[in-house]
Amino acid sequence: MPVLQTSDGDVIQRELAQRGIAFDRWPAQTQLAPDADQASILAAYAPEIARVQQNGGYGTVDAIRMTPDHPDRVALRQKFLAEHTHSEDEVRFFVEGCGLFCLHLGDEVLQLICEQNDWIDVPAGTRHWFDMGPEPRFCALRFFNNSEGWVASFSGDPIADRYPRLDQLQQQQRQLQQATA
Repeated sequence: MPVLQTSDGDVIQRELAQRGIAFDRWPAQTQLAPDADQASILAAYAPEIARVQQNGGYGTVDAIRMTPDHPDRVALRQKFLAEHTHSEDEVRFFVEGCGLFCLHLGDEVLQLICEQNDWIDVPAGTRHWFDMGPEPRFCALRFFNNSEGWVASFSGDPIADRYPRLDQLQQQQRQLQQATA
Protein backbone atom coordinates (compact mmCIF):
# COMPACT_ATOMS: atom_id res chain seq x y z
CA MET A 1 0.00 0.00 0.00
CA PRO A 2 1.49 3.39 -0.94
CA VAL A 3 2.57 5.71 1.83
CA LEU A 4 2.18 8.73 -0.45
CA GLN A 5 0.35 9.01 -3.74
CA THR A 6 0.42 12.39 -5.44
CA SER A 7 0.82 14.12 -8.78
CA ASP A 8 1.66 17.46 -7.14
CA GLY A 9 5.05 18.45 -8.56
CA ASP A 10 6.05 20.46 -5.48
CA VAL A 11 5.32 17.54 -3.16
CA ILE A 12 7.21 15.13 -5.44
CA GLN A 13 10.15 17.53 -5.63
CA ARG A 14 10.33 17.88 -1.82
CA GLU A 15 10.04 14.14 -1.18
CA LEU A 16 12.72 13.27 -3.72
CA ALA A 17 15.04 16.08 -2.59
CA GLN A 18 15.01 14.60 0.93
CA ARG A 19 16.50 11.50 -0.66
CA GLY A 20 19.09 13.28 -2.81
CA ILE A 21 17.15 13.04 -6.09
CA ALA A 22 16.49 16.14 -8.18
CA PHE A 23 13.08 16.56 -9.79
CA ASP A 24 11.50 19.47 -11.61
CA ARG A 25 8.76 20.24 -14.10
CA TRP A 26 9.51 22.17 -17.25
CA PRO A 27 7.07 22.83 -20.05
CA ALA A 28 7.69 20.51 -23.01
CA GLN A 29 6.59 23.14 -25.47
CA THR A 30 7.24 21.44 -28.79
CA GLN A 31 4.75 19.09 -30.41
CA LEU A 32 6.80 16.43 -32.16
CA ALA A 33 5.82 14.96 -35.48
CA PRO A 34 4.81 11.28 -35.29
CA ASP A 35 7.84 10.35 -37.40
CA ALA A 36 10.31 12.70 -35.70
CA ASP A 37 13.81 11.27 -35.76
CA GLN A 38 16.50 11.79 -33.13
CA ALA A 39 18.02 14.82 -34.88
CA SER A 40 14.69 16.65 -35.11
CA ILE A 41 13.82 15.83 -31.48
CA LEU A 42 17.18 17.16 -30.29
CA ALA A 43 16.80 20.28 -32.45
CA ALA A 44 13.29 20.91 -31.11
CA TYR A 45 14.56 20.87 -27.53
CA ALA A 46 17.90 22.63 -28.09
CA PRO A 47 17.24 25.35 -25.44
CA GLU A 48 16.41 22.77 -22.74
CA ILE A 49 19.41 20.65 -23.73
CA ALA A 50 21.72 23.67 -23.54
CA ARG A 51 20.38 24.54 -20.06
CA VAL A 52 20.99 21.03 -18.69
CA GLN A 53 24.41 20.75 -20.34
CA GLN A 54 25.46 24.12 -18.93
CA ASN A 55 24.43 23.15 -15.40
CA GLY A 56 25.68 19.56 -15.41
CA GLY A 57 28.42 19.23 -17.98
CA TYR A 58 26.65 16.48 -19.89
CA GLY A 59 28.57 16.10 -23.14
CA THR A 60 26.35 13.43 -24.67
CA VAL A 61 22.61 13.76 -25.25
CA ASP A 62 20.22 11.49 -27.07
CA ALA A 63 16.49 10.99 -27.35
CA ILE A 64 14.70 7.72 -26.77
CA ARG A 65 11.26 7.49 -28.29
CA MET A 66 9.21 4.37 -27.77
CA THR A 67 5.89 3.54 -29.37
CA PRO A 68 3.67 0.45 -29.17
CA ASP A 69 4.96 -0.69 -32.56
CA HIS A 70 8.69 -0.15 -31.87
CA PRO A 71 10.49 -3.33 -33.00
CA ASP A 72 12.72 -3.48 -29.89
CA ARG A 73 10.08 -2.59 -27.27
CA VAL A 74 9.90 -6.05 -25.65
CA ALA A 75 13.67 -6.52 -25.35
CA LEU A 76 14.25 -2.96 -24.15
CA ARG A 77 11.47 -3.23 -21.57
CA GLN A 78 13.02 -6.41 -20.17
CA LYS A 79 16.46 -4.81 -20.00
CA PHE A 80 15.22 -1.66 -18.25
CA LEU A 81 13.08 -3.70 -15.80
CA ALA A 82 16.17 -5.37 -14.36
CA GLU A 83 17.47 -3.49 -11.32
CA HIS A 84 20.68 -1.66 -12.15
CA THR A 85 22.93 1.26 -11.33
CA HIS A 86 24.99 3.67 -13.42
CA SER A 87 28.43 5.12 -12.73
CA GLU A 88 27.00 8.54 -13.57
CA ASP A 89 23.77 10.36 -12.84
CA GLU A 90 20.74 9.25 -14.86
CA VAL A 91 19.20 12.48 -16.13
CA ARG A 92 15.97 12.44 -18.12
CA PHE A 93 13.53 15.03 -19.43
CA PHE A 94 10.22 13.53 -20.56
CA VAL A 95 8.86 15.41 -23.57
CA GLU A 96 6.04 12.97 -24.43
CA GLY A 97 4.10 10.22 -22.73
CA CYS A 98 5.19 8.55 -19.52
CA GLY A 99 7.30 5.85 -17.90
CA LEU A 100 7.77 4.46 -14.39
CA PHE A 101 11.02 5.03 -12.47
CA CYS A 102 11.43 2.74 -9.46
CA LEU A 103 14.13 3.83 -7.04
CA HIS A 104 15.50 1.31 -4.53
CA LEU A 105 16.84 3.41 -1.67
CA GLY A 106 17.92 1.21 1.22
CA ASP A 107 14.76 -0.35 2.68
CA GLU A 108 12.52 1.92 0.62
CA VAL A 109 11.26 1.69 -2.95
CA LEU A 110 9.80 4.80 -4.56
CA GLN A 111 7.71 4.44 -7.70
CA LEU A 112 7.43 7.60 -9.75
CA ILE A 113 5.40 7.86 -12.94
CA CYS A 114 7.35 10.41 -14.96
CA GLU A 115 5.18 12.20 -17.50
CA GLN A 116 5.58 14.89 -20.12
CA ASN A 117 7.32 17.92 -18.53
CA ASP A 118 9.06 15.89 -15.80
CA TRP A 119 12.82 16.21 -15.37
CA ILE A 120 14.62 13.81 -13.02
CA ASP A 121 18.24 13.36 -11.98
CA VAL A 122 18.90 10.00 -10.32
CA PRO A 123 22.35 10.09 -8.66
CA ALA A 124 25.10 7.72 -9.78
CA GLY A 125 25.06 4.43 -7.90
CA THR A 126 21.32 4.56 -7.13
CA ARG A 127 19.69 1.15 -7.54
CA HIS A 128 16.65 1.48 -9.79
CA TRP A 129 14.66 0.11 -12.71
CA PHE A 130 12.37 1.61 -15.32
CA ASP A 131 9.13 0.33 -16.83
CA MET A 132 7.83 1.71 -20.09
CA GLY A 133 4.80 -0.61 -20.10
CA PRO A 134 3.73 -3.30 -22.56
CA GLU A 135 2.61 -0.64 -25.07
CA PRO A 136 5.18 2.11 -24.53
CA ARG A 137 4.45 5.66 -25.54
CA PHE A 138 7.09 8.13 -24.43
CA CYS A 139 9.96 10.30 -25.56
CA ALA A 140 12.71 11.37 -23.17
CA LEU A 141 15.91 13.31 -23.59
CA ARG A 142 18.80 11.45 -21.96
CA PHE A 143 21.90 13.26 -20.70
CA PHE A 144 25.26 11.54 -20.14
CA ASN A 145 28.72 12.44 -18.87
CA ASN A 146 30.29 9.71 -21.00
CA SER A 147 30.38 9.28 -24.75
CA GLU A 148 29.06 5.68 -24.57
CA GLY A 149 25.57 6.77 -23.48
CA TRP A 150 23.44 4.33 -21.46
CA VAL A 151 25.72 1.90 -19.59
CA ALA A 152 24.27 -0.14 -16.73
CA SER A 153 25.62 -2.43 -14.04
CA PHE A 154 22.91 -4.98 -13.22
CA SER A 155 22.46 -6.02 -9.58
CA GLY A 156 20.90 -9.42 -10.24
CA ASP A 157 18.29 -8.67 -7.55
CA PRO A 158 14.79 -9.70 -8.74
CA ILE A 159 13.18 -6.97 -6.59
CA ALA A 160 11.39 -5.42 -9.58
CA ASP A 161 9.22 -8.55 -9.83
CA ARG A 162 7.66 -7.72 -6.44
CA TYR A 163 6.38 -4.27 -7.43
CA PRO A 164 3.53 -3.13 -9.67
CA ARG A 165 4.34 -2.28 -13.27
CA LEU A 166 3.40 0.92 -15.08
CA ASP A 167 0.16 -0.47 -16.53
CA GLN A 168 -0.95 -1.74 -13.09
CA LEU A 169 -0.31 1.64 -11.45
CA GLN A 170 -2.12 3.47 -14.23
CA GLN A 171 -5.12 1.17 -13.78
CA GLN A 172 -5.09 1.87 -10.04
CA GLN A 173 -5.01 5.63 -10.76
CA ARG A 174 -8.00 5.35 -13.11
CA GLN A 175 -9.98 3.38 -10.53
CA LEU A 176 -9.15 5.93 -7.82
CA GLN A 177 -10.23 8.80 -10.08
CA GLN A 178 -13.52 7.04 -10.90
CA ALA A 179 -14.18 6.34 -7.24
CA THR A 180 -13.69 9.99 -6.27
CA ALA A 181 -15.64 11.41 -9.23
